[in-house]
Amino acid sequence: MTKAAVLWPDGLLLTYYGDDFTGSTDVMEAMTAAGVPTVLFVTTPTPEMLAKFPKARCVGIAGSSRGRSPEWMEAELPKIFSILAGMRAPILHYKVCSTFDSSPAIGSIGRAIDLGTKAMAGQWSPVIVGSPRLSRYQVFGNLFAAVDGVGHRLDRHPTMSRHPVTPMAEADLRRHLAAQTSRRIELIDMLQLRKGAAAKRVGDLSGDDVPVMLIDVLDDETLVAAGRLVWEQRNAGLFSASSSGLSYALAAYWRETGLLPQESSLPRADAVDAIAVVSGSCSPVTASQIAWAGANGFRTERMQIPAALDARTRDAEIERLAAVAASALAHGTSPVIFSAEGPDDDAVRRFGQMAGEAGLSRPDAARLVGRALAEVMKRLLDCARPQRMVVSGGDSAGEIVSSLDIQALTATAALTPGAPLCRIWSDHADRDGLEIVLKGGQIGNETFFGQARTGGGV
Repeated sequence: MTKAAVLWPDGLLLTYYGDDFTGSTDVMEAMTAAGVPTVLFVTTPTPEMLAKFPKARCVGIAGSSRGRSPEWMEAELPKIFSILAGMRAPILHYKVCSTFDSSPAIGSIGRAIDLGTKAMAGQWSPVIVGSPRLSRYQVFGNLFAAVDGVGHRLDRHPTMSRHPVTPMAEADLRRHLAAQTSRRIELIDMLQLRKGAAAKRVGDLSGDDVPVMLIDVLDDETLVAAGRLVWEQRNAGLFSASSSGLSYALAAYWRETGLLPQESSLPRADAVDAIAVVSGSCSPVTASQIAWAGANGFRTERMQIPAALDARTRDAEIERLAAVAASALAHGTSPVIFSAEGPDDDAVRRFGQMAGEAGLSRPDAARLVGRALAEVMKRLLDCARPQRMVVSGGDSAGEIVSSLDIQALTATAALTPGAPLCRIWSDHADRDGLEIVLKGGQIGNETFFGQARTGGGV
């Protein structure tokens, strides 16, 4: 290891684009907690916006590509990648979900790699998906996730194998990714990492075709080794489509070398009297959180999907939900407005039918539900102004945050891995300084909404 390989360069260390909003805050949490000042922009930042955060060493842009087509990616991602590459960080990170949500038709990670590698000069493209802190593990190219302490191969995972849009039918990420790109796909496995053979393998496999190299991460040892490999082999700059596992790996390596403090820099969140929650997640994890909230003093209210999809009744349904939430807050109660309770919910099983009856495609109907939830939160903020909000579901988060006149987010406190408490930065005086949590469907235990209110255990 050379001193030059370890020392940080001047300027930014990493830039990233998040394929959904919840995942974008996951990276921000990982870097901020490690001691790397990070800011996440909701829109493409102007020089004036960047100037507000002179100490930032990591800059992200939150996006929505996880739910988009390859054609949308080809139209939108190159200009975003060009802007981020122009910030001259040595690594450009396309942040994907730690369950590798994607397909050839929706959220294609392969297409994003094909577009992103053109923005950086590197001759290999590392992919780190495993993240022990989030209970995600890649072993010999296969991805596993633990639920309630039980590990599942992704194609047998209780949620991801049944995802309504991008179900995982293959846990071997080489096979899964090969359906999305014709690019050469290689593997750096855990044995090569532990034997110290990974750097030579990268050198042997790199080339002008910029191959993808999946890197196993099983535990803290392989996490540090993966971070070392990426940082020391970054050369002229790398594009990496990875989960927040990349951030955790880099931070672990920087911590080992003494560049970062050993302890987390994120405090626990303070308690508030009440929070406002909206959820568009179909995950069984979120379903258990909604059920817990309803049994523990929260006011839970279901969105009527047909009414939200019908232009004739949409506004009345939004107003009904906003009124329920505002009334709850007025009485010191935390409202939870939700569209579904898990994958077996009738609203999920019949969603395609309901979309068709409304004359909508399934993706358009899903975005309309997200926009309806966004409007509920917007009206609630205008009339009740809760200090703290929680949004559950990546696609919902994108619609909601995009509608609230937010410029940027910074992580201010820890709640549960992958879902930090964030401060809103806005030119809108009534929005600036508010707190928000963007929670992926798989994140947190059943008491999460209680933790978001109390800032700790419940």
